[in-house]
This record gives sequence, C-alpha cells and structure tokens, in this order.
Amino acid sequence: MFAGGTARLLVGNDGDAPLELSVEPWADVHRLLPGQTCVVVTHSPAQDGSWPGTTRGDEPFQVEHRRDSVTVWANGNCFHLRDMAGGAIYAADRDCPVRGQVGRGPLEGGPTPR
Repeated sequence: MFAGGTARLLVGNDGDAPLELSVEPWADVHRLLPGQTCVVVTHSPAQDGSWPGTTRGDEPFQVEHRRDSVTVWANGNCFHLRDMAGGAIYAADRDCPVRGQVGRGPLEGGPTPR
C-alpha cells in the first residue's frame, strides 16, 4: 500500500485557441484544445507527505501561465496526465512510487468529478 502523498491539479483551457501544457521537470508538452480540462497527478514517496523539489515551502505544484501556454512544475517523483473521467492521457512514471497501481478509476482513486 502506498503511504506517501498524492496531489491533483485541474488544468483547463477556457480560451478559443489550443493551449500548450508543459509538465516540468520532464519537459513533456501536451496540447489542450478549447474547452478541454485535464488532471495533472503527482506522487511523493515521503511518509510524511512532503514534496521534494519545491521552491515555495512544500507545495506539490507550481504553475506559470502565459498567453498561449501554461507550465506545471510537478514536485513529486512522477506525473500522470488524466482526462476528467480518469482515463490515461500520458504518464512519466519510471520513478513512480505507485507504478502499476494507477488507473483505478476517476482521478486515480480520488473522488468522482461532479
């Protein structure tokens, strides 16, 4: 059983044009179409649920927004990109503490979106 921390961040595009979503530090780039929302999920293996790599005191994410792009710094060991129904879009999970356990339903075991 995974005893670390899990964090989720909804990222949506309410504009009229595609939005570039970069997930760092993996330098993975994805495109969000107008009206599309995805969920960035990251995991920290720390027993106390702390987040390594953060620049602002133990936060799981840092977000930078520009006119046509958004960058999400996921401060866990991995990240998973999901759609709102929980379906996998992409995963950088080589060092993921829950590798093989993801995809267990909406938002990886989180509450069902309403």
